[in-house]
Amino acid sequence: MDPNNIIEALRGTMDPALREAAERQLNEANKAVTFVSTLLQITMSDQLDLPVRQAGVIYLKNTITQFWAEREVASSDAPAFTIPDEDQQFIRDNIIEAIIQSPELIRVQLTTCIHQIIKHDYPGRWPAVVDKIGFYLQSDNSAYWLGILLCLHQLVKNYEYKKSDERSPLVAAMQHFLPMMKDRFVQLLSDSSDQSVLIQKQIFKIFYALVQYTLPLELISQQNLTEWMEILKTVVDRDVPPETLQVDEDDRPELPWWKCKKWALHILARLFERYGSPGNVSKEYNEFAEVFLKGYAVSIQQVLLKVLYQYKEKQYVAPRVLQQTLNYINQGVAHAVTWKNLKPHIQGIIQDVVFPLMCYTDADEELWQEDPYEYIRMKFDVFEDFISPTTAAQTLLYTACSKRKEVLQKSMGFCYQILTEPTVDPRKKDGALHMIGSLAEVLLKKKIYKDQMEFMLQNHVFPLFNSELGYMRARACWVLHYFCEVKFKNDQNLQTALELTRRCLIEDKEMPVKVEAAIALQVLISNQEKAKEYIKPFIRPVMQALLHIVRETENDDLTNVIQKMICEYSEEVTPIAVEMTQHLAMTFNQVIHTGPDEEGSDDKAVTAMGILNTIDTLLSVVEDHKEITQQLEGICLQVIGTVLQQHVLEFYEEILSLAHSLTCQQVSQQMWQLLPLVFEVFQQDGFDYYTDMMPLLHNYITVDTDTLLSDTKYLEMIYSMCKKVLTGDAGEDAECHAAKLLEVIILQCKGRGIDQCIPLFVEAALERLTREVKTSELRTMCLQVAIAALYYSPHLLLTTLENLHFPNNTEPITTQFINQWLNDVDCFLGLHDRKMCVLGLCALIELEQRPQIVNQVVGQILPALTLLFGGLKRAYACRAEHENDSDDDDDGEDDDENELGSDEDDIDEDGQEYLEMLAKQAGEDGDDEEWEDDDAEETALEGYCTIVDNEDSNIDEYQIFKNVLQSIQNCDPTWYQALTCNLTDEHRKQLQDIGTLADQRRAALESKMIEKHGGYKFNAPVVPTSFNFGGSAPGMN
Repeated sequence: MDPNNIIEALRGTMDPALREAAERQLNEANKAVTFVSTLLQITMSDQLDLPVRQAGVIYLKNTITQFWAEREVASSDAPAFTIPDEDQQFIRDNIIEAIIQSPELIRVQLTTCIHQIIKHDYPGRWPAVVDKIGFYLQSDNSAYWLGILLCLHQLVKNYEYKKSDERSPLVAAMQHFLPMMKDRFVQLLSDSSDQSVLIQKQIFKIFYALVQYTLPLELISQQNLTEWMEILKTVVDRDVPPETLQVDEDDRPELPWWKCKKWALHILARLFERYGSPGNVSKEYNEFAEVFLKGYAVSIQQVLLKVLYQYKEKQYVAPRVLQQTLNYINQGVAHAVTWKNLKPHIQGIIQDVVFPLMCYTDADEELWQEDPYEYIRMKFDVFEDFISPTTAAQTLLYTACSKRKEVLQKSMGFCYQILTEPTVDPRKKDGALHMIGSLAEVLLKKKIYKDQMEFMLQNHVFPLFNSELGYMRARACWVLHYFCEVKFKNDQNLQTALELTRRCLIEDKEMPVKVEAAIALQVLISNQEKAKEYIKPFIRPVMQALLHIVRETENDDLTNVIQKMICEYSEEVTPIAVEMTQHLAMTFNQVIHTGPDEEGSDDKAVTAMGILNTIDTLLSVVEDHKEITQQLEGICLQVIGTVLQQHVLEFYEEILSLAHSLTCQQVSQQMWQLLPLVFEVFQQDGFDYYTDMMPLLHNYITVDTDTLLSDTKYLEMIYSMCKKVLTGDAGEDAECHAAKLLEVIILQCKGRGIDQCIPLFVEAALERLTREVKTSELRTMCLQVAIAALYYSPHLLLTTLENLHFPNNTEPITTQFINQWLNDVDCFLGLHDRKMCVLGLCALIELEQRPQIVNQVVGQILPALTLLFGGLKRAYACRAEHENDSDDDDDGEDDDENELGSDEDDIDEDGQEYLEMLAKQAGEDGDDEEWEDDDAEETALEGYCTIVDNEDSNIDEYQIFKNVLQSIQNCDPTWYQALTCNLTDEHRKQLQDIGTLADQRRAALESKMIEKHGGYKFNAPVVPTSFNFGGSAPGMN
């Protein structure tokens, strides 16, 4: 292959006029032998200009990512292309050298390539990678070190999240590399150049990936642990070159010296939190935890206290370094040995480190003024919390105040001093209130504080609502949010809190204030009984303000607020539901027209989902108001249509839920027109969303069966979807849903003339059983389709089974079906499935013309039925228990018992047991035997109701069974004798109990029917609890 042609094509991709032709040329060439090898050579050539090499390496990365590994394809398809073996060998032989020698821009792409190659080829096809990394790591040429460490990092990254027993190839390699890395580090420590520190940082990144989720104890000895701890402490403790202070403060965290410190602290905090805290680790780390806590934790903490002292002295400390330092200190609060060392400093840390971090800053002010929407986004960004020193400070404050005596009292004294100082800087007041709000949960559980909190709000928070400073009004709302559970002794104070918050929401000019007010108002309403009534007259302006803020900010927290408010004020919201839905639909359209690459598009996707869920909540609130639901339907259909026609896959789940809500009471003509669109989407890109489509499809079948049967195309579409799922690779959960839907159709249309469909449905379900089935759920669900068909028409099912032929099957299908059914009878769980089994077996034993197999298995039938009725009895009892359940709320009183003495450790016994249980479960094969109670619970598919489950249908399996057995006894004594002759005494006793229950259920039903029709309510007749056999049907007189 001529490299010049490829070089010219790569150059062409950078010219808009030539790009299309150039990309076509590359796509035509990329499957040729030596193409990928040539790309790597071009990438490595320093004779070529950098843009061409960059274009080459990006094309190389995409090709390797897509075509390195062999991919599974259906047997009928042509084999998928993979990069030829000789090219793969060339890449393996040369990629490490390419990474070592390349400039940064090329190297970044090549590390992605080597990650993919190691993932698929190590250790099997590429054991030599370890030798090559070792060779360059040992080399005296320091120019090789950074590149080779990047390769080693990719090797470790491939095993970062794997369990211990899957990491042996990595552990074997790291036996060699860990000592080498340590030696290199020690060698570099005296060199503080940026190149040296970059290499040190890379070594730390490798170490972190090695220990983040699993600590390889076989690599750690007392000696090398001590050496690594000394290295880590040295890096945290060493000074950063003074010239770095010339760099702009926003850019300093990216300097190698600060990044190196950040990774050192990352490792220390992770080791302490995950493996070094006795009483809070899984048992394999118990010994390590003791060694770490007693031998290293305090000396590390000493170094970290120095970092905090530097921050206190106004020396620059990078935010992530400060955050990880606080995380480590937070872990130390819980252990007596570290607490003893920390205790003399904790008040100083709270006042000089935690407090300044919790105050409103210049950076906050700048962002608030320049971009209030970005300010809101940042304050509500959960990912920001993971890296924010402010959040780490808040956590440390909470831990220290809740776990250690006297800390809360001194911290509150400090805060009150600030709040009561007349001339205090408002920013300090903000910090003090931020601290108090962060401790709300602790304060409200302590007798001495909880009664004072109402006065604190009255005297120090309410006045701030009149502040000229927006951030102070926002903080006032925030504090009310966190103290929403205060027990107000004075109703006037609650009214004031609500009125001030409501005014902020509706009248304030600053958007961050309105957002905080919205959240505060909702939590007050949810937590204060009297609040709901007070706000009721204002619900329209409140809702309008909320909708406006959501549209302006596209903040997901606020869609949750609206949903909760809708649930609180369902009656008041009903008249404005149409207006609200229109507003939400417009906001949704605005949000989804953000380009996928625009900043914040992930946040917007979450907000859009929240809006769809809010519309769904509105629908549920107005479901009893037919005329409003009809008006909402048109608005919702526009939203549904937009998502389906534009194929916005990430919202399929939510809009299918919307469509389901719109079809629960009735299915309009407009909604029937949606079915072909849903079918089309399923065929194109919605195959994986079948289980999300299922509730909607279920409604089409059960809510408007007449229209379903009025046009054959509807049933054809639904059957076609079920069939595709059962024959495709959707997974067993989706296949269970497909089989369930077929069963629902059969039961719903019994006596409605769908005889021509039954053979198709039964064949689709039973054909699935000829291939591998992993779960009993799928096996029973497929059998249930045939059982439903038996209930629909025994003759039709038996004819269908006689005519069915599957490849490689010699035994008649009827025989296989009945054997499998009786064999699996204990796998039918929940109410519906057992009930169907009973109805099916009743239909089977009632047949006059019985297949031969039924006579052969006659002795199993009544024992199977007694087993099913035993399960049904438990399931009915379980349902009744759930219906009568009421939650008992405990009012958490004084919480002093959670405080630890100075010489006590915080041991998380529950957490330990949980970790051990998880570890145990991970090692087992998910055995079901421990979960006997689960067989009484409803099954996951039980929510898809059928006519059989409808209380008004009066299909009672107990009475049907009793009547069938009595009928057989009277009309066919020989068959009755065959059914009952081998019953044990236990089985006879169980049948007697079933007969008793059948009579009791009939009496209860009759009483209910009389009551329903306005007649007298009679007591159920006395039913005997034992029966005289005397040759009659046991318990069936």
